[in-house]
Amino acid sequence: ENLSFGKSTNSYIGHQLVKPGNLVFTPRDFDQTPILSGVSKDFGCISNLYFILSPKKDINNEFVNYFWWGIKFGVDYFNQFSYGMRSSFNRQQFNSILFLKPPQKEQQKIVEFLNKKTENISGLIEKKKKMIKLLKEKITSLAIKEQIDGQGEFVRIQHLVNHVKRSVMLNYESEYVALGLYNRGRGLFHKPSKLGKNMGDSDFSYIKEGDLILSGQFAWEGAVTMASIAENGCIASHRYHILRGKLLKTEYLLALFMTDFGDFLLNESSRGSAGRNRPLNINIFLSEKIRIPSIEVQNEIEKLIHLKSTIEQKTIKSIGLLNEYKSSLIYHAVTGKMQEQIQ
Repeated sequence: ENLSFGKSTNSYIGHQLVKPGNLVFTPRDFDQTPILSGVSKDFGCISNLYFILSPKKDINNEFVNYFWWGIKFGVDYFNQFSYGMRSSFNRQQFNSILFLKPPQKEQQKIVEFLNKKTENISGLIEKKKKMIKLLKEKITSLAIKEQIDGQGEFVRIQHLVNHVKRSVMLNYESEYVALGLYNRGRGLFHKPSKLGKNMGDSDFSYIKEGDLILSGQFAWEGAVTMASIAENGCIASHRYHILRGKLLKTEYLLALFMTDFGDFLLNESSRGSAGRNRPLNINIFLSEKIRIPSIEVQNEIEKLIHLKSTIEQKTIKSIGLLNEYKSSLIYHAVTGKMQEQIQ
């Protein structure tokens, strides 16, 4: 069957057929992945690394799915089965996992209760995400309109920004926090702190609030963000590029990278032919021309960028609390600690 969604692969040899109602379980990285298992609603295929369970007459796969979610978050259950650096299971270990099996009618009641509750929680989360999406749309609209209809002249980016390098002289016995970038505009993360002697052979630069950081490997995938006050004193390896506005506000450049035009500039400046190996050629990128935006638009975008950052931080915290509540709800429901509410 031809599908118009999902991931594609060059070859489906060794893949497994997934049917509606099948329960798919990931047997590795369970300590990190946010999704442990799921019930398929469609036909498709999946790598043979995953385990697939077909529905049985007296077992509701949606209940099993909730049960696994419940014991994943409710207790440190899966650690006793895992092995290796990727916290993996094998099929024998998987088959030995104990499963709580209430009567089928009770399974169905629990599923209906959790479906309703988790749908409400997911709805709240989507509303919070929508607010950020609307802000982003306003920011990108202002940024691209200035490039199309603005009155400013076109200037090479290298004349509008400073390419910053603040060299770090690593002290072997001092601790450092290096930064990493997610792709698709999802921001940055702090790596675990390390002693200078364990930082490897990379050259590093200090980061300051307001720096625009571009990934040297994945800028073409939208791995671009602006450092906040939380990044002051952190470091980034030579694989990242640091820019600060000189003749325009750094916030405007960040906004431009959120647009399709900005994405085009980053892709055109990222050269390579082997899969995802498309490093950013910073010299080609800096030689690209953009229109200098009006100061009024720059000021408006600056305010909106900082508003978006504030709302994102609050939203991330709020979503985290909602997900914790969701996990607790599932755990207590599948372990029989909410029988009165479910009945």
